[in-house]
Amino acid sequence: MPSQGWWYSWVDWDDSSIAKDLGAISALGCDHIRIQCLWPLFQPNPNFVSDAMLGRLEALLNHAHTAGLDVIVTVLNGWLSGMDFRPAWLGDTANIFVDKEAIIAERGLISAIADRVGTHPRFLGFDVANEPNVLSTETKNVTSREDGDRWVSELLAHCDRVAPNKLHSVGVDHTPWLMDHTPFGRAVLANTGAVTPIHAWILFTGALDRYGGYGTGSIHLAEYLLELAKAYQEDPARQVWLQECGVSGEWLQHITPEEFVTQVLTATTTVEGLWGITWWCSHDIERRLQGFVELEYDLGLLTVHNEVKPMGEQFRKMIQAIHAGEIPVSLVRHTALVLPEGCTPNLNFADEFFRLVDQGILPAIVLESRASDAKYLQTRGISTLVAFNAAYADSGD
Repeated sequence: MPSQGWWYSWVDWDDSSIAKDLGAISALGCDHIRIQCLWPLFQPNPNFVSDAMLGRLEALLNHAHTAGLDVIVTVLNGWLSGMDFRPAWLGDTANIFVDKEAIIAERGLISAIADRVGTHPRFLGFDVANEPNVLSTETKNVTSREDGDRWVSELLAHCDRVAPNKLHSVGVDHTPWLMDHTPFGRAVLANTGAVTPIHAWILFTGALDRYGGYGTGSIHLAEYLLELAKAYQEDPARQVWLQECGVSGEWLQHITPEEFVTQVLTATTTVEGLWGITWWCSHDIERRLQGFVELEYDLGLLTVHNEVKPMGEQFRKMIQAIHAGEIPVSLVRHTALVLPEGCTPNLNFADEFFRLVDQGILPAIVLESRASDAKYLQTRGISTLVAFNAAYADSGD
C-alpha cells in the first residue's frame, strides 16, 4: 500500500514516492508485493482502459524491479479496505458475476493489463479480484454457487490465456471456507488457478472474540485455513498462499503486535507447500484520508514516512530467521483431523484442530471421502486419523 494517498495515488502519481516505498519494503526482506488496481480508475468505461493507469502500473513494476520485488497485480477492485469501488458504468443493477456485458469488460481489463505488463520480468501473475465474495449481498450481485464458480473458473482461464504460466488466483476472504452459503465453492477455489490463496483475519472470522488475541485459535488461524484449503485440493503437491494476514494494535490486550507477528509466522511457516506469506499491509494509511474504519489506519509495517514500526522490525527479523533456518518450515503432518461429509468447517470444527495443536500435534485435515484412500494419505505423509467429535458440530454458518 503506498505511503502517500493510499491507492488514490494512481491518480495523484508520484514516481519518486513509489520508488521510496518499494525500497523500504525491500529493506524489510520482502521478495514480493501484492498491489491493488482501483477498477473505476483503470476502466472508467467498459470499452475504455486508461492508458495513463497502465503506464503508471508499468512504472510501478519497473521500480519493483529496481527494488528486487516481484509483483502480483490484483485487478477488479472492487472491494478494498472496507470500501466498495464499483465502476459507475455498471449501474445499480448489473451483476458483475453474471451479466454478459460486465464479464466481457472484466476480461477486457485483464487483457489490457496483460498486454502492457504480462511479460514484465517482475510480473508474477493476476489476482483477479480482492475478496469479490464481499460484493455479493442480498441486494447486490446476488449470485448462485453455480454462477459464482463459473465466474472464478472462466476468469482464471482467461488469465491463463492472456498471461500463460503465471501465478494466477482469486483472493476471496475467509467466508467461503468457513461457511456454506456463499457464491464460491471450496472445491473450485482449491483447484483453479496456480495456487490457493487464504485470507486469515482474527477479527473478521470471529477468532478474536472466541479465543482472544493470544489464544491458540487466533495464533494458529492462518495455519488452520491453509490446511483446510489443502484438504480440498485434488493435487497434494499444489501450493497454498497466505495472501492476507495482519493485525491492529487495538485488537490486542495481552500480546503486542510484534509478538503476534512472531507467533503467527512461526506457526504458519510449518505448513507444507506454503508458497509465501503476504502481510497486510506495507504502510499505514494517512490520517488526512477520511472515511476508513479506524482499524485500517495502523495495519502497516511502515509509517507513512517509511519509518519501520516495531511490528515491521519484528517482521524483518522473522524473515531473516526463516532464511537462516532458525525456524522450522514445511513440516510433514503425520496426524490428520477428518472432516465429515456434510460438516461445515467453521470455528466449531476448527476447535478440534486447535485442541490437537495444544497437545503438541501438527494436524492436517482430510476430507472423509479421502480418509480411506491409502495412496493419498501416503502421499501426504499421514499415518494417523483423528475423528471429529460431532458434539462440536452445528448446522453450518
